[in-house]
Amino acid sequence: MINPFLVEVTRGSLIESRHRGSVAIVDADGAPVLALGDVERRVYPRSAVKAIQALPLVESGISDRFGLSDEEIALTCASHSGEEKHAATAASILAKAGRDASCLECGAHWPSGEAANRALAATGGQPSALHNNCSGKHSGFICLSCGLDEDPKGYVTAQHHVQETVRRVLEDLTGAPHTEAERGTDGCSIPTYAIPLSALALGFARFGTGNGLSGERRIAAGRIRCAVAKHPFMVAGTDRFDTKLMECLRERAFVKSGAEGVYCATLPELGYGIALKIDDGTPRASATVMATLILHLLSLSDGERIQVEALAQPVLKNWNGIEVGHVQPVVALLRSLPKRHDS
Repeated sequence: MINPFLVEVTRGSLIESRHRGSVAIVDADGAPVLALGDVERRVYPRSAVKAIQALPLVESGISDRFGLSDEEIALTCASHSGEEKHAATAASILAKAGRDASCLECGAHWPSGEAANRALAATGGQPSALHNNCSGKHSGFICLSCGLDEDPKGYVTAQHHVQETVRRVLEDLTGAPHTEAERGTDGCSIPTYAIPLSALALGFARFGTGNGLSGERRIAAGRIRCAVAKHPFMVAGTDRFDTKLMECLRERAFVKSGAEGVYCATLPELGYGIALKIDDGTPRASATVMATLILHLLSLSDGERIQVEALAQPVLKNWNGIEVGHVQPVVALLRSLPKRHDS
């Protein structure tokens, strides 16, 4: 199947680029709401599933045992910009488990946020694993390992008890097999499993509603969503799409980007889970599609609509600040979307 064009990029009066992709929306009962393109093709969700990967830490009671705050729980779901508060919060999570940054096995890289990158360089500092965009998730894994009385060394390997626990939770929510045949290695070195977009969407519908989850897991999912809604900065950072959208909508929408053009979301009031993938892996296209879906599906106030519309059709400017074009959804995508409940 050739996936349809979902996003176009304009310059002047012409369309300069187009991005193909696929979208799956599933309701809380597992029924498909929208299927555009090949939603059964396996994709690696990458960082889009971090909130689901955080479930064992919360549902086990280990997060409470270590006294993790809502900010710290939100950071365990993050692909953050490496800003000072992000790095400090990751260090705080580790300290509560009696550990430090030397235990992190995610690797070090410069902060992905430009301002944070420049600030670190200006002080003569060097990046550490705390600046890795996945340091919050990894700090959570170390807490989980310590809480299970397991040696955290090697916690990134598929055979470690932490990753086995996370794998089982992902299988439970998505209903898709997470076996060696589907396994790859993520950028931060943990296992990532290729599953269909339809299964990913189901997982997020369950994460957002609690349908099909045990009592403890349902409570944990709600607590994670609440923590992120209170502290959306922790999930991404300054001027980042996920942060801006969730600052606007709070508990009405949980969204999470993944690498290579993957995006997932849940809209709890509708009971929907959303999963999408842009074929060429372009983040600007995946963000535009996600904002467009939310703009169309949720009933928004005038203020909310203005903010989400800006995310759905971002303006492109050159280095002189002159507007040169837009990133926008194609008309075919808009026509395919289901009607809003209040329409």
